[in-house]
Amino acid sequence: MNIQELDKEYVAGTYARYPVTITAGKGSLVTDIDGKDYIDMTSGIAVTSFGACDDVWYKAICEQAAKIQHMSNLFYTEPCAKLAEMLCKRTGMRKVFFSNSGAEANECAVKVARKYAADTKGPDYNTVITLKNSFHGRTITMLSATGQDHYHELFRPLTPGFVHAEANNLEYLKVLADAHKTAAIMIECIQGEGGVVPLDQEYVKGVAEFAHENDIALIVDEVQTGNGRSGKLYSYMNYGITPDIVSTAKGLAGGLPLGATLLGEKVKDTLKAGDHGSTFGGNPVACAGAVSILGRIDDELMAGVRRKSEFLFGAFTGAEGIEAVTGMGLMMGLKTTKPAKDVVNDCIANGVLCLTAKDRVRLLPALNIPDDLLAKAAEVIKSCAKN
Repeated sequence: MNIQELDKEYVAGTYARYPVTITAGKGSLVTDIDGKDYIDMTSGIAVTSFGACDDVWYKAICEQAAKIQHMSNLFYTEPCAKLAEMLCKRTGMRKVFFSNSGAEANECAVKVARKYAADTKGPDYNTVITLKNSFHGRTITMLSATGQDHYHELFRPLTPGFVHAEANNLEYLKVLADAHKTAAIMIECIQGEGGVVPLDQEYVKGVAEFAHENDIALIVDEVQTGNGRSGKLYSYMNYGITPDIVSTAKGLAGGLPLGATLLGEKVKDTLKAGDHGSTFGGNPVACAGAVSILGRIDDELMAGVRRKSEFLFGAFTGAEGIEAVTGMGLMMGLKTTKPAKDVVNDCIANGVLCLTAKDRVRLLPALNIPDDLLAKAAEVIKSCAKN
């Protein structure tokens, strides 16, 4: 059997894979089993922040793997402590819990919010308000948090305790908060899986003010939007707010599984010994990779992300076959006249890897993608979007 046949025979059929087998890559170019090169506008769904096989990242993880690759969280390791310090100093958060994925980071965020509410108001304050069109992960509880019905249909009964508000409707959110004993409000500033749709500035600020005034924990899900993707270190920084809890993953460790839940001043001491845990969370190799990534997400890189974003918005806005352009930074959705999947398939045939998000072509290139590759990819995408 070839690789694709082996996969179909032995791997659970949960992915509608494209018929491409990637075997190697460097930066924003990846190569398939037949030697064909592609410009990667996906970065593994916003994971490989500095592209494939980044030299600095590779050196960091190899050096750590040669020292010790794993240690129980009952002992201390340097990369874990160093990464937590970096995250707190860069965000103003106070403590960090490390896990393996975005869904787990969100699970931790909900646990912290509910425990804080139980400690301060009582255990019946446990409802979490999320937004319609949101996506927070694929565990049963995070499916419950996700505000899209089609993710719920096959897996009922879901975890209780979640209600969904209309995005950009502050009064509706307040009505829900009044009707339920609310522990937390959880939002994505840019709804990635919901079609790459940024929330309104005024709405996000209103939510933050309402949560603060009512001592409701504000959780911002930065799993896809974080670690430089939006043109700021975290997307909430574009809105001038300060969350109580921030979840992140994907691009944090540059290609290794690592989730993080950042805890602000209000909730920093909510978790006590034994309240939560993770076997692999804070793994020293993953954390060493993350230190090498986070240390390079600086003002110069972020200025480059915003400049490249401006170029892409200019290239796609008004182009034939492209009806709308949404997103922020290097996280972009294109509403195309042709079905998004058809556009993506045509792009693949022409050497550019793209994604979809609902009815949109989704672009998530590496933060440091070279300008010439970005321009070339944009021309291919525009050509494939034409009727």
